[in-house]
Amino acid sequence: MWDEFILFVAVGFTAQLVDGAIGMAYGLSGTTVMLSLGFPPATASASVHAAEVFTTGISGLSHWRFGNIAWSFVWYLAVPGMLGGAVGAYLLTTLPGDAIAPFVSVYLLLMGVWILWKALRSERPVGAEPPRWIAPLGLGGGFLDAIG
Repeated sequence: MWDEFILFVAVGFTAQLVDGAIGMAYGLSGTTVMLSLGFPPATASASVHAAEVFTTGISGLSHWRFGNIAWSFVWYLAVPGMLGGAVGAYLLTTLPGDAIAPFVSVYLLLMGVWILWKALRSERPVGAEPPRWIAPLGLGGGFLDAIG
């Protein structure tokens, strides 16, 4: 039991190190490592999301205290994101792990490439108004985050 606990702590520490360095990818790196260690997709997802409750909560509190939140985006992303996450988590628990694992692996690979692309590009678009597609983006993002 202690071996598994130490393993979870090491995975979480490494994922948080990556997240702190680039500002994202805690779930991506944590889930990828756990899947590569042989954990079923549902276990990896549940473990990473349980840890993210605390890490993301502290991060959100920090952003709120420093006035670094675009409140016009929050409701457009939060509500559809929660709905998509609930549907994705339900779907993940109902499908066999062997059937969903290849899709999760491809999704994690694509997200890794996307994060590297965003980190390496020079332009940073900033908008004041939420675009029309932001609610579907929240729904899809929540769904894919729960599954991946």
